Amino acid sequence: MKVKKFEAPTMPEAMSQVRKELGKDAVILNSKEVQKGGFLGLFRKTNIQVIAALDPQPKVEQSNESNQVQGNIPYKDQVSDINKQHFDEKENHDIKREIQELRTLLENQSTKSTIYPAPLQKLYDTLLNQELSERTSKELIDPLVEKYYLSQKEMTDQRAVEWLREELHYHLQSIPLGGIDFSKQFVHIVGPTGVGKTTTIAKIAAEAVLKHNKKVAFITTDTFRIAAIDQLKTYAKILDVPIEVAYNLDDYKKARETFQSYDLVLVDTAGRNFRDPKYVRELQKVVDFTEDLETYLVLSITSKVQDLEEIYSQFSTVPLKKIIFTKVDETAQFGGILELVLKHKVGVAYLTNGQNVPDDIKEASIDQILNRIVGEPSYE
Repeated sequence: MKVKKFEAPTMPEAMSQVRKELGKDAVILNSKEVQKGGFLGLFRKTNIQVIAALDPQPKVEQSNESNQVQGNIPYKDQVSDINKQHFDEKENHDIKREIQELRTLLENQSTKSTIYPAPLQKLYDTLLNQELSERTSKELIDPLVEKYYLSQKEMTDQRAVEWLREELHYHLQSIPLGGIDFSKQFVHIVGPTGVGKTTTIAKIAAEAVLKHNKKVAFITTDTFRIAAIDQLKTYAKILDVPIEVAYNLDDYKKARETFQSYDLVLVDTAGRNFRDPKYVRELQKVVDFTEDLETYLVLSITSKVQDLEEIYSQFSTVPLKKIIFTKVDETAQFGGILELVLKHKVGVAYLTNGQNVPDDIKEASIDQILNRIVGEPSYE
């Protein structure tokens, strides 16, 4: 194995040196930034140091007989062979020494290999810690690499964050964000059990009544849990809004007719095990999703990203308007929001952060999401 260290002002120049000297089959073992030159700590330049390796073609082993000095070989050729053997041994010794130095270097580094310049690597690690996938994280950081090498300004962590916010703004600008706009009279709230659908409905209703002076009513199809009906009835009494219980599709249609004159009718649905495909089919027997209405999926951000994806897929047969994320006060990882939004181009209506009605609910916005992922912008 031939191992060599290269250094250049930029990564593309370093890669050009690697290809020129080791060829296209070279393997990059490590890359990092190094400081060069300067006087008394001033005017120092940042270079990129790359360690690359190349495996030569395996040598054909010679037989023992061919390794022996033959009597019919001239003396000078025997000396030449001995010198060549000595040179090969020295070369092998140098290679072993370089490999050992490389192994020591890698062992002293972090368990995560450095694949980006330091400020961008820190952002990449932040996205991974937010539980974004490696693929999504790379798609967000890769466009910043060229910008980093072309930038004439001093690179700081804060400037890197600003770049990432700009990149996320670009990806999110076409995503519909924000709460219910009252364009549809009937709004269905669906989702798995335990995510806080009923409390979320109460928050939306309170906001509609108190802030927008709308005439609101409730329909609940959650007849599997008596406690759920009682909970919604309690909220209905507090807000002074009517409520109807629908045990089947006929009851649901009658309730719709009863509330035809209302501005907003919020429909609570039963939460069931999202892994059971029968759940959505049973839901469609009680609620007519073909009517002129909107459907919002409620998800808990405390769920694993993979579970969020499975739940969303389970409801893919239902025409979803937007997602409502609950329990944002119970976690520090919000990557699941970006994973679903960027992959499925689905909008986000609200972020809820507690049990208080109507206070603990915020309309989703780009800044709301970005502040959760990378922190609030600095104005220093």
